[in-house]
This record gives sequence, C-alpha cells and structure tokens, in this order.
Amino acid sequence: MAITAIRNGRRRPCRWLPSLCLAALAYSEGALAQRVESLGPEVRKYLRVSTPKVILEHVQIIDGSGAAPIPDQNIAIEAGTFPSPHLDVTGPFLDGPGNPILQVRELAGPEDARQTVAFWADRGVTSFKAYTHITRDELRAAVQEAHRRGLKVTGHLCSVTYDEAIEIGIDNLEHGFFANTALDPGKKPDSCSEAQGDYTLLHMSPGSGEANRLIATLVRNHVAITSTLPGLASTVARESVGGAPPLRPAVLEAMAPFLREAYGYWRDRPRSPQSNAALLLQRNMDLERAFVAAGGLLLAGPDPVGIGGLLPGFGDQREIELLVEAGFTPVQAIRIATLNGAIFLGRQEQVGSIAVGKNADLVVMKGDPATRIADIENVDIVFKDGVGYDTRKLLESVKGRYGEY
Repeated sequence: MAITAIRNGRRRPCRWLPSLCLAALAYSEGALAQRVESLGPEVRKYLRVSTPKVILEHVQIIDGSGAAPIPDQNIAIEAGTFPSPHLDVTGPFLDGPGNPILQVRELAGPEDARQTVAFWADRGVTSFKAYTHITRDELRAAVQEAHRRGLKVTGHLCSVTYDEAIEIGIDNLEHGFFANTALDPGKKPDSCSEAQGDYTLLHMSPGSGEANRLIATLVRNHVAITSTLPGLASTVARESVGGAPPLRPAVLEAMAPFLREAYGYWRDRPRSPQSNAALLLQRNMDLERAFVAAGGLLLAGPDPVGIGGLLPGFGDQREIELLVEAGFTPVQAIRIATLNGAIFLGRQEQVGSIAVGKNADLVVMKGDPATRIADIENVDIVFKDGVGYDTRKLLESVKGRYGEY
C-alpha cells in the first residue's frame, strides 16, 4: 500500500528528513485531533512518535507544484495549538437590480459599490465577488476601491461580459467559461442575457479565432479562471441513461434532512429531452485546457451550494477528478487545486505545496492519486498547523448538519 501526502497548507513549517527518525503526532485537546493509537495498522507503520513532532515516513509526495511524485520520503511536522480553520473571508455579493435572490442586496450605483467595498474591507474581508446583474460602472468602482486596498475581486458574471470585465481590471472569473455572454443573442449592455452564457459557450469552439483572442486577453491581463465542473457534471449524470449514480454514503450522511430530501427530488425529477448539458460541459473542459496551455492560471472549486449533492470537501475531490476527465494529468489537476490557488492569493511562499520552510497543512491518503485519481477520496488524516485530525471524527461532527444554516 502507498500513502500519499498532498499539500495545500498554512502556518507551521515543514522540513525534509534524510533518514528515519522518531517524532510525535502532536494533537490538540479537541475531540477531532487524531491520536496515534486510533490509527489502523496500515497507517501507523508510516508514523513514529517522539514529542513534539510527527514524522510521516516512506510516503510518496505530490507536492502541488506539478512535478512528478517523489517516492519514499519522510516529512517532519511541527505542531500548532488551536484546532480551527483558516479563512479568507469575502464580502456580500456585489450585484445590481434584477436578482431574484432576496438575500442579495442591490447596489444603488457606482458610489454605493465603492462604499460597500470600503465598508467591508474596513471590517477585515479579504476579497469581493461581483454577481450576475452588476453594471460595468458598479464593477469598475468596486474593483478600483478593492485594488486601492490591495484586495481582489472575482465574479460570476452575466450582465458584464468577460472582455468588459477584463478591461475593468477584474482578477478572476468564476465557473470557467460558462458565464461569458459576449456572443449571446439580444445581449444588451449592463443586462444579463436570456441565454446566460450558454449560447456563447456553444459557439466558441476551442482553437477558433474568438476563443484564441479571449484566452490571449485573459493571459495577457493576468486574469485567473476558476473551474467549477461538478455542478454541470452532476446534471449530465442525472440526465444520462440510468440517471445519477448513487452519492457516496458520507455525502448523504453529512446533509441535513431537508437537504437530503431536496437532493432526492432533484435526482428523480423528469429529464429534459433537449438538454445540451453534456455538450456545454465538454466545451468548457476543452476551453479550460486551452487556457492552461496558453499560460493561464486555472483555479479549482466545487461551487458547493447543495444542488446536485455538491458539498464542500467532497465537491473539491470531485472537481479534481473531473479535471482529470477533462484531459489534465492527475498531478496537473492536483496543482490546479492546490498551488495555483496559493499563487492567486499571493501566498505561494507559505502554502500550496510541500517544501522546506512552508506551512505544514497536509492531506494524507491511502493509495496513489498520481496514477489513480479516485484515490484522492481515501483521506486518512488531515494536518492543519501541524495537528493531525481524525477524518472519521471530522465527518461524524458534521453528520446531518450541512445545509442547516
């Protein structure tokens, strides 16, 4: 059996060891911390204990950089103290009139956009997200205020096209190439089109002049793209012969009862006889590959809104698997999901890959995802700040809770 450590961590330093040694699995007093005695024998043989460090011995390293896996390595991890997540907090959606989501506040104009960014930046948020009905002037005001403060703006757009957002100075575009409305029939300035980007995606073939021009513009202006494949992929699976495959038991168990019921309704509702979801998914995958081949920075996310059974964590694993289905190698997909995100945040010297002196957050799993990407689901221990957390207890702590709030 192989044990692989995938790196996307923070805070505590990590250093290579040239030979076998004894070290400690440091754990917090929290109930979720992983204790050595609770590990199975196939995992315990890769750990040695001697306070206050933990050594992962003879593990294969996928370091997040895109380099080939390194077999038979030892990693020493210094312990942290507080069992809590690190958060990069975004502000409320920045959106204009017309959004049917009642919780989303409508901006009153460019000055309101500027003041909204300033208000939340003063309270510690680190990024902002523009949404589907924002106007170009509002987006420009928000981007200018965010950049003045050294913060970034991303967007799930519709009213503003990708070319317009690039010219304004947006930092990232969400959902791959799904939300570009530049070619949509009847698209009016500052208004979301009826097609909401589907027409543009279907009519922007990889290798075409329009696709090449857009990708070159994105790369030249250092605008990242975030891939969120699981949502549409779940729709494609639901509409296929036989319907959606069963969700992993742990996913269903994590859902609050009402969300589990909503998922069942979504899964079992009638299929659309004229759906183009499969073609849209493949076209977006092809454009994402072309974007990366041209030097673009592709990020990864699950868009875990609960629809289609998409939950955080599980959805991230599915996104990485889908990147491989899109044509990336497993190691490329892992880099997209780890180091690329750190690069976008400007934190690649601290997090995102395994290297001497970087912070010690790691995911340890059974198997070899460099050759079989499905092994990425076999998580055994999660290290955060040098503390190892029991995966089973983490999942138990959220059982029946996702979607409550």
